[in-house]
Amino acid sequence: MKRYWRIAGLGVALLALLVWAPAGDAAKHCPKGKMKFYTSWPMQGAMIPEGTGMKNGVNMAVEEVGGAVIGYCIEVVNLDDASPQTGKWDGAVEAENANKAVNDPKVMAYIGTYNSGAAAISIPINCKANLVQVSPANTYPGLTKPGKGERDEPDKFYPGCKRNYARVVPADDLQGVIGANWARTLGIKKVYIVDDTQLYGHGIAVIFADQAKKNGIEVVGGPEGIDQKATDYRALAQKIRNANPELVYLGMVTDSNAAKVVQDIKGAMPNVKFMGPDGIYEKAFIDGAGTAAEGTYVTFGGVPPSKLTGKGADWYKSYKDKFKSEPEAYAAYGYEATKVVLSAIEKAGKADRAAIRDAVFATMEFDGVLGKWGFDQNGDTSATTMSGRQVKGGKFDDENAITLR
Repeated sequence: MKRYWRIAGLGVALLALLVWAPAGDAAKHCPKGKMKFYTSWPMQGAMIPEGTGMKNGVNMAVEEVGGAVIGYCIEVVNLDDASPQTGKWDGAVEAENANKAVNDPKVMAYIGTYNSGAAAISIPINCKANLVQVSPANTYPGLTKPGKGERDEPDKFYPGCKRNYARVVPADDLQGVIGANWARTLGIKKVYIVDDTQLYGHGIAVIFADQAKKNGIEVVGGPEGIDQKATDYRALAQKIRNANPELVYLGMVTDSNAAKVVQDIKGAMPNVKFMGPDGIYEKAFIDGAGTAAEGTYVTFGGVPPSKLTGKGADWYKSYKDKFKSEPEAYAAYGYEATKVVLSAIEKAGKADRAAIRDAVFATMEFDGVLGKWGFDQNGDTSATTMSGRQVKGGKFDDENAITLR
């Protein structure tokens, strides 16, 4: 998603390397040898469930084609872009992952990242090597859309090279507006907005604020940046209490201390409502905030796995049967990103990075688990369906999720 963090340090961290390769007699059907896909996202701490879900989705897509495409066996190399010291994505690790990929001539696709800030680092590295990158989760608009991010974005991510990056999830310029529209339908009259000062969190907070004002909602504070490393937010909570909003909007990700922010504000204002984007659509947010998270409204760029239809419903059943658990939100997106890559390789008909990249960007009317969609010239999906749900009974009430427009 998604999330765009500025780099606090570039200390080299250890990589957690997981490899999936076709089993059984798949190799007999690979006369041309081996082809590799690299994935990159956090596989530590709070991100283990989401990271594992996306990894499972990737592997399912490869297994469905028998572990081979156009005569090549497929090896999936799953990399962790988080630092062991922090458990969060790290710029140096992500750069190392991307460099590892481009320097391996067998690598034909880079599937990732989860955090938009990590994508900002790997996109230019992969771009210069003509290596296509498809993200299941990044939502920061500036990665692809002119005029939707900072002044020099997105051009700075593609320095002297052809666009190589696409994503199968809608961006935040849509989600922020949808969230503000939902707040209006909920009858909200006054809102206070906080964000984690990162481009993902602050960016969606600004979009939400602008649309809220257009909707006649009074923004009584913010967007106000918070210190992600603070031990408590009681002073902020008192400031918000004095402004007396009905809703606090959280332009944050879970790892930005969102749970503690919610706990402290709820302690000062027991009746205040919360809303946030997909950055907090994680079990770790509920686990951290406890009862303070109850009732929180959360938007998501798509629908929950249990609400997928057609091929999506079939995939959902297959996932549950295979892994004996509910898929995390982005598992289907990891699967879809991989299916797009596999389809592009079939169309390219050869293990050529530039040809595969061009075939990915030519994806139109793709009939997948997320419905029928295609990429525009920027690499953004044509799918615009969003959904909203509440935290009820200590979990996201996905069964009663609503479609938002």
